[in-house]
Amino acid sequence: MAGNTFGQIFRYTSFGESHGSAMGGVIDGCPAGISIDMESIHADLQRRRPGSSGPSTRRKEADVPQFLSGLIDETTTGAPIAFIIPNEDARPQDYNHLKDIYRPSHADFTYHQKYKIDDHRLVHRASARETAGRVVAGGIAKQIIAGSGMQIAAYTSGIGRFKLEGDFTFSELEQAKLSKMQCPDENLSEQMESYLDELKKEGDSIGCEVRAVITGVPAGLGEPVFAKLHAGLAAAMMSINAAVAFDYGSGSFAADMKGSEYNDLFTVHNGHVRTASNNSGGIQAGISNGEDILFRVVFKPIPTIMKPQKTVNREGKPVIIEGKGRHDVCAAPRVVPVVEAMAALVIADHLLLSKSVRL
Repeated sequence: MAGNTFGQIFRYTSFGESHGSAMGGVIDGCPAGISIDMESIHADLQRRRPGSSGPSTRRKEADVPQFLSGLIDETTTGAPIAFIIPNEDARPQDYNHLKDIYRPSHADFTYHQKYKIDDHRLVHRASARETAGRVVAGGIAKQIIAGSGMQIAAYTSGIGRFKLEGDFTFSELEQAKLSKMQCPDENLSEQMESYLDELKKEGDSIGCEVRAVITGVPAGLGEPVFAKLHAGLAAAMMSINAAVAFDYGSGSFAADMKGSEYNDLFTVHNGHVRTASNNSGGIQAGISNGEDILFRVVFKPIPTIMKPQKTVNREGKPVIIEGKGRHDVCAAPRVVPVVEAMAALVIADHLLLSKSVRL
């Protein structure tokens, strides 16, 4: 199974299955001498942790990483950083009734066709639980880029018909991380949570939108042609379970704009070249321009629902499936720290790449 490593210099390799003994990862290319704030990583893991919000899965995991190498007294050594996150509440038996059924919009059919292994447990690699390791790696990446003055804040900007309106300061977005829905609008957060509670009772699910801001990014990160900064962010975001769309800056709205409306005019502010607007989302020609990087990720509804659905089994015979087990109603809010983590991996990688190029 290829495709488990992300990054060029700061490289993260993921391993483990949702209902195996542990999830884990290996980080290679991390510079030596970086003091790691474990409390910050733990806080991000708690935001992603099962049971962290009212309508989420009933699976209970402490999500405490155990570091096996690469750290001495919580300081990086330059060696590969290996860690595991034990699965304390795994229940593979919960899926035995599905072993011969292709669940709608799940990985069952495609994994079976690709790997030719007649065992339904293979798809546990496609579980959202795999993202726990990304949050650990992203937490370390966040601390690397923070040394260069960069910070990331993602937030729930839409669930179903509930859409966030207005602008918010970075500190307000940071504060939103402490709320259940990880949304900066308190009233909207309450409406979102109530809506998810209703959907859970109905046995249904819903899609969502997550937006993110990266501040303090210097001009010049990113490589031309095939290693553009926004291409890396797109690859990172689209690798997250249930992600179906990514855009940055004005994104899809650019299709309705004239050049005279879209172009970010250059100005000089306090002796620095800036842009008067930020339709480019902080990236031009694949390279950061020094403005805030703005992007958006859309996630599909969680495919496991408690309503009866028509499907087929591995013999191609029609069957009716009804969801069981412990599942989220929506990817948000638990996916928010995953978006931050993947963005941090991209920025850290490009930061280290830019330094190596200059050497």
